[in-house]
Amino acid sequence: MSATATPVRPAPDHHAQFIELLHTSLEQNAFIKLVLAKYVGDEADLQRLNIKQLTVKDQPCLSFVYRYKTRDITKNFPLAEGVDTIAALLPASFKNAHLLAVTDEAQLEYSKKGKSSLFRSKPQQLREVPSAEHNREKNRFLDLNRPFLADLGVTNHKHELIPAMSRKWKQINKFIEVFSHALTSSPLALDKPVRVSDFGSGKGYLTFAIHDYLRNTLQAEGVVTGVELREDMVKLCNEAAARLEHPGLSFQHGDVRSVAPSAVDVMIALHACDIATDYAIHMGIRSGASIIMCSPCCHKQIRLQIQSPALLKPMLQYGLHLGQQAEMVTDSLRALFLEACGYETKVFEFISLDHTNKNKMILAVKRAEPADPAELLAKIEELKAFYHITEHCLETLLRADGYLA
Repeated sequence: MSATATPVRPAPDHHAQFIELLHTSLEQNAFIKLVLAKYVGDEADLQRLNIKQLTVKDQPCLSFVYRYKTRDITKNFPLAEGVDTIAALLPASFKNAHLLAVTDEAQLEYSKKGKSSLFRSKPQQLREVPSAEHNREKNRFLDLNRPFLADLGVTNHKHELIPAMSRKWKQINKFIEVFSHALTSSPLALDKPVRVSDFGSGKGYLTFAIHDYLRNTLQAEGVVTGVELREDMVKLCNEAAARLEHPGLSFQHGDVRSVAPSAVDVMIALHACDIATDYAIHMGIRSGASIIMCSPCCHKQIRLQIQSPALLKPMLQYGLHLGQQAEMVTDSLRALFLEACGYETKVFEFISLDHTNKNKMILAVKRAEPADPAELLAKIEELKAFYHITEHCLETLLRADGYLA
């Protein structure tokens, strides 16, 4: 009597099942993160690959952060291309994949002999997909593990935030967030080098940050120049740029009044004192900048000229209010001059007063089609007449160059 043959079950295709789980989590907006580990490729210093979802230019993408021993490299892929890339990396380059979703968790493992195992579990309570704000801060902008942050003393050697630098860290992140939104609405294209000039760059926190964001996060060619009066700071920052391998980043000695204007896409001047802000804005307009970012400091020129109407004098007898009036009038006129020169302009609180008392930013993004300046110039003249202002530095500079009729 012949024995009955036992049917052989085909080995489960754990790879296909895992990729299908990834597809489903993305389609259902349930994806939180994916980590690829146990690297077996040729790059000795590569440790793992962290993957999260973000939005670039209003398009959903997967952000791949390749984590090395001393640096990170970020690459962004459209969703379909990102999933295909993940599928190709398993198990050729990584032997472990951990998927975290709102209602599901899966781990794909490969043994040394290539045998696969797939483990799935359900969370005891539903997880939350990170909010858009969370995604922007954690993914689109900067992470604490960026090497320049450790070199400049923002983090320690373990890439942990140094408590005394928490305010600076928040300022850096907010600056990059503002720049990111401005870049999205500007006419700049990332397929060409983005030329940035940062006047008053100091120790280079924001200069390094914007260069890192352009090069590492956006994969764009950033040509960034920091301009600083203190020669010791220039030397310090140039040495750091060379040491950290930041190609396209350099620092030079000078200030906004002495540096010859050249073609610039982004002009930055934070905390330029009094009329130095006017020279910076003038430089940005002359250089054809698509984005101008200024954080004014001091407002002496206009404060000395203002003659307040009699009705307001009881309110303005207090020095604090008088200073606030001068600040408001000066920066409002600056914003209106920028509007007259073809920019969409905003004036807003850059960062909370808890972190710095110099918290105002003037952000100007060049319009595709400039508006007729006649009405704006008429409003400017009315404001000047109301406060008996005879001269505004920015207006003088612009008229000398023929920007205002």
